[in-house]
Amino acid sequence: LLFLWSITVSIFGIGGLLGSSGSRYLTVKFGKKKCLLCNNVLMIVAASIMGCSKISQSFEMILIGRFMCGVSAGLCVPLHHQYVGEISPRKLRGFANSTSSFFWTLGKAIGQISGQRELLGSQSLWPMLMASCGLPALVQLVTLPFFPESPPYLLMQKGDQEGCKKAIRQLWGEGQHQAEIDDIMKEKATMKNTKILSVLELVKEPAFRWQLYMIVTLTATIQLCGINAV
Repeated sequence: LLFLWSITVSIFGIGGLLGSSGSRYLTVKFGKKKCLLCNNVLMIVAASIMGCSKISQSFEMILIGRFMCGVSAGLCVPLHHQYVGEISPRKLRGFANSTSSFFWTLGKAIGQISGQRELLGSQSLWPMLMASCGLPALVQLVTLPFFPESPPYLLMQKGDQEGCKKAIRQLWGEGQHQAEIDDIMKEKATMKNTKILSVLELVKEPAFRWQLYMIVTLTATIQLCGINAV
């Protein structure tokens, strides 16, 4: 049982690794908005599977649901940061990206509080607790269709300049936005001469070795600094 539940807990991270690894390919092929919408469907399905596990008397459903939640979370983190950053005006871009981390932490806190035995962590309500992760996904699935696709994606990947201008006007209002469009065009020209490294190529590249060591060390020590206890 200990081994089984250890796998159930850790399989979330395995799904997250797979989801984040495939995020770049999916965003280039389908766009950030479509990927987020499909990702919401995946999370709702995962929540439904876990919520029905007690009725079905199947622990395997919890295992499958946790894995699907991990894939969804792995996709969502880079997708959400990119989409929010690209649809925000330049002067609000830093603030918009910082709100992602804030709500990520707030969501974990709400989940831990809701998991107390006095609330949804009781013997009768825990399936509802596991299914609750589908509620934010449902909210985004309903509201996201009213937002346009990312303007940089429309211009850089699709070459749709008119669609890019329309999306910018919808997001930022009427006005002169030619400077932002010119910046996207400059970025597109720069990307043509830049090789995008895969994860394996990044690990093998000697020029990035010390930066990679630093990032790994910082990320690992975050887990040891007591922030989870706080």
